[in-house]
Amino acid sequence: MQSKKEIQSDINGILWKACDTFRGAVDPSEYKNYILVMLFLKYVSDVWQDHYETVKKEYGDDEERILRRLKRERFVLPPSCTFQALYDQRNAANLGEVINESLDAVEEANKAKLEGVFRNIDFNSESSLGQTRERNARLKSLLEDFHDPRLNLRPSRVGSLDVIGDAYEYLIGKFAASSTPRRKCPNSSPGWSIPSRGSASATRRAGRGRYSSSAGSRSGRRTSRSTGRRIPAAPGRWRR
Repeated sequence: MQSKKEIQSDINGILWKACDTFRGAVDPSEYKNYILVMLFLKYVSDVWQDHYETVKKEYGDDEERILRRLKRERFVLPPSCTFQALYDQRNAANLGEVINESLDAVEEANKAKLEGVFRNIDFNSESSLGQTRERNARLKSLLEDFHDPRLNLRPSRVGSLDVIGDAYEYLIGKFAASSTPRRKCPNSSPGWSIPSRGSASATRRAGRGRYSSSAGSRSGRRTSRSTGRRIPAAPGRWRR
């Protein structure tokens, strides 16, 4: 059986390899968000599947009771939005849009914790990921990297490992080391985060369940990436 250190090392190595999909074509300040958001979805999917199988042993084929029980989970995952569901659609002609729609649905199902977390990430962005053919190839490669059997993030395997937090620290340290001086972050300073308000920091905290919505009125609106609808932005605050 692998030690926790070996498991985390495998995870870190796979994530750094996944960066090859973007390296040289997309700035690290942008592609770190794609990597970390995909990690978050993979983590939530694996946790959900692990718990689903546990509950199924108790309730058998009673799908209604199983899903009712799973609604108490920290994150609720619509069946069509799991990582495996995305991987099965990796050859879709509109893959970026498919991923965006899944993130919107996950966010909608977990408003209290995730509203606004994915607002700065667009998997269908031509300016960031290239034209359709090139973009689809990059995203398919990303999904295939994350489908690595060693990236099994089920609690029954990783135990109490802080997968999101440790991977975040590892990747941000790597990115900072290769970035321009103005974007370097002091790894030795506790509680630091990247200067811009990005999906990377938000995803890390969401993975640790530390998001708290601010009370009071909401201001600002944003447009859904997949449907073009106008939906409220969440001026939430992060707390440690």
